[in-house]
Amino acid sequence: MSGLIPVAEALARILASVAGPVEAETVPVAEGAGRVLAADLAARRTQPPFPASAMDGYAVRAADLPGRLRLTGVSAAGHGFAGPLGAGEAVRIFTGAPVPSGADAILIQENATAGDGFVESAEPLETGRFLRRAGLDFSEGEPLIAAGETLDARRLALAAAGGHGSLSVRRRVRVAIVATGDELVAPGETPEWDQIVASNSLALSALARAAGGEPVDFGIVRDDRAALSGAFRRARDTGTDILVTLGGASVGDHDLVQAALGDEGLELGFWRVALRPGKPLMHGRLGSTLVIGLPGNPVSSIVCGLLFVVPAIRALLGDPAAGADRSEPATLGRDLPENDERADYLRASLDTAPDRLPVAHPESRQDSSMLAVLGRSEALLVRPPHEPARKAGAPCRIIRLDRALV
Repeated sequence: MSGLIPVAEALARILASVAGPVEAETVPVAEGAGRVLAADLAARRTQPPFPASAMDGYAVRAADLPGRLRLTGVSAAGHGFAGPLGAGEAVRIFTGAPVPSGADAILIQENATAGDGFVESAEPLETGRFLRRAGLDFSEGEPLIAAGETLDARRLALAAAGGHGSLSVRRRVRVAIVATGDELVAPGETPEWDQIVASNSLALSALARAAGGEPVDFGIVRDDRAALSGAFRRARDTGTDILVTLGGASVGDHDLVQAALGDEGLELGFWRVALRPGKPLMHGRLGSTLVIGLPGNPVSSIVCGLLFVVPAIRALLGDPAAGADRSEPATLGRDLPENDERADYLRASLDTAPDRLPVAHPESRQDSSMLAVLGRSEALLVRPPHEPARKAGAPCRIIRLDRALV
């Protein structure tokens, strides 16, 4: 099938056309969820900043046990015992509280007998027991999070604990989405007998937002070359980082997207990929704007959005793993015939168990217009070009949709 380029080459060429990460901006740490860090982050403080107790009990000197010790005070979180601990003394202590100077172990309350002003234990205690040293978690100046990492709950907690009230992050990537076609009506409208409801824009907006983009829906543009040129011009002139077109990129009489983009100065990178679904994929640049033209069939549009638009957004955010393979091993659930020259992304359900690889069961119907099949599928079963016939039980690769189409 001449003129088709492999999926891996298409992705590499799209990522190579990304000029570099978008600019950085500063946001409060409380607003950092989902953002991508623009610079390496180091600790501004030591955690814990003092030796702390890991358990409720008594701060003691290990050398004093076994024995009977005199209670001289209490150390609680936020209310530490300021004085030193002398020989034969103990301080009542609670989890997270500072350990008094002179103490080198924690006698947990389950192993202690407390009386009026005294505590005792018949068992020896090793030095350092149940005691968290200062800097156990991290020390001031220690690297915490690398640039390009996405700030999720765990990384935000780490940044805050490390003393950061604000963070330098990449601004959101501006993604213009233009749906094309006389056959489309907006969701909620009643289509005529020869029309359908436009769904691709919603799906691509969700993909873009989850990847760290800021989608801007330019609505539905009719099959008119001048109207399409105008929409593309507006998208380019409003600082769009990625222009995603939906439909109209094939070779029919009403497929005017490529011509209209050419009117505005498109530098075409490639058109058509050895991929099913999604062969009529287009890539190029419109000035500083990256252009990705997706097919109009809903499943093709979503699969191509996952394979190409999401990595492009991640690359613009400075993610070093933008082009990483997101597939994982699985086992084939039924026999499959030999594949042709296109990489195949089959919608599939999964059987999972803790002690084995997931088993992928491809849907019997794989038409690229069928959203219901995609909606109930759990994964894309990835078949390389020219793969020979496979039997059930053979190894395969899948992309889980619950980790990708969010």
